[in-house]
Amino acid sequence: MGRYYSGDIEGKFWFGVQDSKDASFFGGNQNEPNFIEYLFERDTDYKTVCKGVETCRRKLGDYKKKLDEFFEQNGAYNFEMVAAQLKIGKKKAEELLVWYARLELGEKIKKCLERKGSCEFVAEL
Repeated sequence: MGRYYSGDIEGKFWFGVQDSKDASFFGGNQNEPNFIEYLFERDTDYKTVCKGVETCRRKLGDYKKKLDEFFEQNGAYNFEMVAAQLKIGKKKAEELLVWYARLELGEKIKKCLERKGSCEFVAEL
């Protein structure tokens, strides 16, 4: 079972890692029935999105490249696998995966804003 987001960008939230409200980290407007509706506008939200993306990159530091390599080689993961590959504790692996998943979402929002000028999508709760 997974929770998806769809609209101008599409994807699946990371199970056990990423909250459905994770796009709120990057600003935008949201409505909350059974879905969260997000709307980002280039004029008002682009700088906040860029700042959020940079925060994610800063939090990941050198682990970003290591995580990229891990996911290029592995179709599935668990915290123990990531921790062993990166030679860190499980708690640190969990923390890094939150930032890694968030970065993926933020980069999608940013690219959509650059391409279309706005980015609108719904996220399952």
